[in-house]
Amino acid sequence: MPTQPTSPVLIEVTRGPEVESRHRGQIVVIDAQGNLKHQVGDPEASVCLRSLAKPFQALAVLTSGAAAAFGFKGAELALFSGSLSGQNFQTFLITSVLERLGLKPEVLQCGIHPPLHKPTAQALTKAGQLPGPLQHTCAGKHTAMLALCVHHGWPIEDYLNPAHPVQQLILGHVARMVGVPKAQIPVAIDGCGAPVFYAPLKNIALGYARLAASQPGSPAGELIAAILTHPRHIAGDGRLETEAMQALPGKIFAKSGSEGGYALSLIDGALGVALKIEDGGTRAMNPSVVEILAQLGLSTPAAEQALAPFREPAILNHRKEEVGRIRPVFKL
Repeated sequence: MPTQPTSPVLIEVTRGPEVESRHRGQIVVIDAQGNLKHQVGDPEASVCLRSLAKPFQALAVLTSGAAAAFGFKGAELALFSGSLSGQNFQTFLITSVLERLGLKPEVLQCGIHPPLHKPTAQALTKAGQLPGPLQHTCAGKHTAMLALCVHHGWPIEDYLNPAHPVQQLILGHVARMVGVPKAQIPVAIDGCGAPVFYAPLKNIALGYARLAASQPGSPAGELIAAILTHPRHIAGDGRLETEAMQALPGKIFAKSGSEGGYALSLIDGALGVALKIEDGGTRAMNPSVVEILAQLGLSTPAAEQALAPFREPAILNHRKEEVGRIRPVFKL
């Protein structure tokens, strides 16, 4: 039985003068025509998109006419594309969209977890309140699915069923953006209960390159404009996606996914980047992304300063003493 090739080391974790741990993975940089510009590791590696699929899923709201019918503009379109932190400005907008649809928050089937934004989670606890589906990181995506159901007159009770017309519509949009036929895309179930998709890493990068290259006025062009204008709806305060987009305004779309996935649309040059940390380690993601931006020459002095805490974060012990670093070691 042939052995699998060993993926390259992307991140080293030091303790004192030695390397204690390593994170391996793959990186692909590609243009909208599918030309490979840079690679580290295997560009054909099969990767579960998880939340990297969200902007492709959100496109269905525009192409179906639902956005025009319900008056969804920039903020809502960005919200549908993001992995939210559960901050109040996000939950207020979700509530507003649901009211336009004639629905209540209880129809969201994404499940419940505490807000990713710690001050918001602490404020809920202090007020004696429990989190609900509005604070779920996938609440924006689920709200978009419900908008499609209401617009088309489809039932909402089983909108997460992979055979439901809304999920088939979404699968078609994902397939077109990543350039893989629907029938060749393995489908699984995400943490929020929605169908989620596998594709080669290079095809994920291709989808993000196509977003970067999209023409103004097209559905994808309208979506990427909304995303670039509303970076707080892509993640939230203090998270790299939002911080990077604010540090490089109009230059990048940054999107994280679970289990060590990350993708970027680079507007200048119309490039797409896809990253997979092989072991799913989240601590390796932010340093890798900031290093990619630096190696591609996208950082400015102001951006470098803003993103410095993410690039080579310190490891602190329980006495708050620095005992090591998480550092990128790859070359594109």
